[in-house]
Amino acid sequence: MGAQWKAKHKDIAANAKGRLFGKLAKDIMIAARSGADPKDNAKLRLVIEQARKVSMPKDTLDRAIKKGAGLTGETVHFEQVIYEGFAPHRVPVMVEVLTDNTNRAASDMRVLFRKGQQGTPGSVSWDFDHVGLIEAEPATPGADADMAAIEAGAQDLVPADEDGVTLFLTDPADLDLVSRALPAQGFTVLSAKLGYRPKNPIDPSSLSVEQLEEVESFLAALDENDDVQHVYAGLAG
Repeated sequence: MGAQWKAKHKDIAANAKGRLFGKLAKDIMIAARSGADPKDNAKLRLVIEQARKVSMPKDTLDRAIKKGAGLTGETVHFEQVIYEGFAPHRVPVMVEVLTDNTNRAASDMRVLFRKGQQGTPGSVSWDFDHVGLIEAEPATPGADADMAAIEAGAQDLVPADEDGVTLFLTDPADLDLVSRALPAQGFTVLSAKLGYRPKNPIDPSSLSVEQLEEVESFLAALDENDDVQHVYAGLAG
């Protein structure tokens, strides 16, 4: 969980594909503001790669690029808002919202946080580091993640998960620099974004099965909201 909470179960992930496409479309539109050609827009190139990996339809992808770049005549306006608070059992949570209606988003957050506790700005963020998060996988056999982190200038890393994806952590200002350097160290960058890492994550084993299920249900409900882009929970692992 740690850096970004993700639904564990395959069926939940499958049912959420439509929402995932919607979230990625927003990221694509925001990135495309800097240009519709991925060759000249590194951020757009990375988001397009993420979209392709989850099989986003080409028409949906192309429409998001054109809309974000202003090629359709439509005005795209999203505001980013960060909400802070606690999931059940005092698990700290940071929620990144990207919305075209801040009043609606604020109302939704008040409802969603009823099963936890919504905090004021700064009430939880002090317990998180704002960092660059780069997911990458080995492009060559035997690629050494530790050496790659050192050579590319990453601050730290989370060892590869069951899918072989390593999470490289960077200073926010170094995100683009490190993501560009990793391919030369034998790693293919899958995603690169700014996000949050808990400083003092709670060990899930300290919660009962029932308590952990309550936390996961709360986080899933947040993630299902159309305005929510990312949910960061203070859980280890």
